[in-house]
Amino acid sequence: MPTCPDGHPSVATDYCDTCGSPITSEQSPPPDHFAQCPVCGAPVEGRFCEDCGHDTALPAPVRPQPDHPSTGAATAESVGGSTSHTTTAGSPTSSGGGTTVWIATITADRAHYERMLAQKGPDAERLEFPDYYPHRRIPLRGTDILIGKHSDAQGVHPDIDLGIAPVDIAVSRTHAILRIVSTTVTLTDLGSTNGTCLNDSPDPVPAKTPISLQPGDRIHVGGWTTITLTTEPA
Repeated sequence: MPTCPDGHPSVATDYCDTCGSPITSEQSPPPDHFAQCPVCGAPVEGRFCEDCGHDTALPAPVRPQPDHPSTGAATAESVGGSTSHTTTAGSPTSSGGGTTVWIATITADRAHYERMLAQKGPDAERLEFPDYYPHRRIPLRGTDILIGKHSDAQGVHPDIDLGIAPVDIAVSRTHAILRIVSTTVTLTDLGSTNGTCLNDSPDPVPAKTPISLQPGDRIHVGGWTTITLTTEPA
């Protein structure tokens, strides 16, 4: 059984079951030459696109097919290491202004980090704000969008995977879930260790209780991670 740097035995081989510390490194080797970002087409020297923030360790997002918007056919897309399905009943959503898709933008939020330190939560003494964390944009496909950290050993493959280095150790393995139905989105904290807050509030939302969200809402999880929800034309 592997042991994390803090000495905890762990069934999972990637992140410690007890404290969440990384056990193995999953850093991708840098490319030998400049590649092209599959999302925006900009030159990419390292792992993250400096223009749009796409993580080249993840598969490129699959754009929805515009030719048959009313057929109800499902499309599949791999996001954050998991495959989800899209139908006309889920996301993208249709409204009077046309079809839109929800976007989750993930950032390192120093204000959230400072609030967590002040609250002295369970992981406060081990929290470190990352030196570099480029924005990540994830189109949300399907109805149920899991926020958490991946674990092959436990069969956990979140749609919004926060287990990619640099890792926010205060994010729970299965932290929260977004549910997209037609034009509405709800957030449910799944009983995470450090809770989930909204829009700079220091008070966590009630666990296992759906909370309605609007475009522009900011979801604070872990020790420094903020997920901002927006919509854009599909």
